[in-house]
Amino acid sequence: MSIISKLPAVGTTIFSQMSQLAAQQQAINLSQGFPDFPADSSLLARLAAHSQAGLNQYAPMPGVVALREQIAALTSHCYQREVSAETEITVTSGATEALFVAIQMLVQQGDEVLLFDPAYDSYSPAIQLAGGVPVHLRLEAPSYQVDWQQVAAAITPRTRLIIVNSPHNPTGMVFNRADWQALEQLVCQHGLYCISDEVYEHMVFDAKPQLSAHGFAALAERTVVVSSFGKTFHVTGWKLGYAIAPAALTAEFRKIHQYVTFASFTPAQYAIADMLAAHPEQVAGLGVFYQQKRDFFAKQLAASRFRLLPCQGTYFQLVDYRAIAPELTDVEFCQWLTVQHKVAAIPLSVFYQQGSEARIIRLCFAKQQQTLAAAAELLCQL
Repeated sequence: MSIISKLPAVGTTIFSQMSQLAAQQQAINLSQGFPDFPADSSLLARLAAHSQAGLNQYAPMPGVVALREQIAALTSHCYQREVSAETEITVTSGATEALFVAIQMLVQQGDEVLLFDPAYDSYSPAIQLAGGVPVHLRLEAPSYQVDWQQVAAAITPRTRLIIVNSPHNPTGMVFNRADWQALEQLVCQHGLYCISDEVYEHMVFDAKPQLSAHGFAALAERTVVVSSFGKTFHVTGWKLGYAIAPAALTAEFRKIHQYVTFASFTPAQYAIADMLAAHPEQVAGLGVFYQQKRDFFAKQLAASRFRLLPCQGTYFQLVDYRAIAPELTDVEFCQWLTVQHKVAAIPLSVFYQQGSEARIIRLCFAKQQQTLAAAAELLCQL
C-alpha cells in the first residue's frame, strides 16, 4: 500500500534522535530542551489535589476559566496589556499546538510566510500543510540579529505572515525595542499578520527589559502571541500552553483548536491557575534562575576549547567547536560527542532550511548544577 506524503522531506526530529542516542549511550543529555530537576512541590501538590477531587474530565474548549483569568492578570502585570479572558485567550496542548493552529488559521493556499533561520522545526511543516510557502531569511552568527531591511525587501504581494521568536531558540538572541518597532512598522505598513512565539518570554538575562508583541499596540492587534507553561513551570511533559489574540482572530483560532485537541490536561490547568495566583514569584524570578545556570555553565566551560556565543535569553547555549574538530560537520560532531564522550547536543544546521556550514552546536543548561558540572568536565577534556 502506498501513500503520497504531505511532508516528504520530513523524518523523525533531531531532538528525538539525539535523546534516543543519549539514552542508548548513557550520555548526559544536553540536547532536547527539558529540565532534569523536579517541578515545584506546591504545583505537584495542587495537581494531585485537583485530580483527586475529580477534575479529570474535559475542560472547557477555550480553557479553564480560572486559568484564563490568571493569564489575563499575568499579561497585564508583565506587559501592561489588558486582554479578555473570555474572548482573547485560548489554552492549548502545548505551544506547538498553538503555533500549528495559528498557522492553519492565517495561511491560505499560496501565501508566503517569512521566518528566520535558524528556526524552530515545527514552523515550516505547519506552513506547508496549510498550503503556504515558507520564505527563510538567515540570521548570522554571532549576534543573530534581524536585518529589517532584508525583511522589507523579502515582502511581496503574496506575503501574508511573519513568524518571530524572542527570546530565540536556538540562538538565545532577544529582540530589543527597535526590533519590535521595526516589526510593527512592517506588519502595519503591508497589512500582514504576525505569530510571536514567546515560550521563553520570562527567561531574559542581564537586566534587559522583558519585551513582547503585547507591548506594541498596533502590532498586538495583528498578532497571535504564543506562550508555554511547560517552559515557565519546568513541566514540559504536561504540554500546556496558550495563545492570546484579538477577539476576531481568537474566534477563528478556536474553530480549528476544537478539532485538534478540543481541550487540554484539566487538573494541570487548575494547578497552574493556583500557582499563578499564590506564587507569582515563580514567574518573576525565572530570568535570574536561568541566568545563574547560564553563568555557572559558562564558568565551567571556561577551560574548554569551545567558544561560547552570546546568550541573552532561553535556556540554550551555542558553542563553536572549530578548535576541536573542524573537519566534522555539526551532525557528525554531535554523534561523535555522544558516542565517544557521553554528552549529547543538538547540531545547529538542522534549524536551517538549507543547512549551515558553521561549526556550532546547541547545549541545554536547564539542568541541575551537578549535571552541568559533570557535562562540562567531559567537554573540557576535548
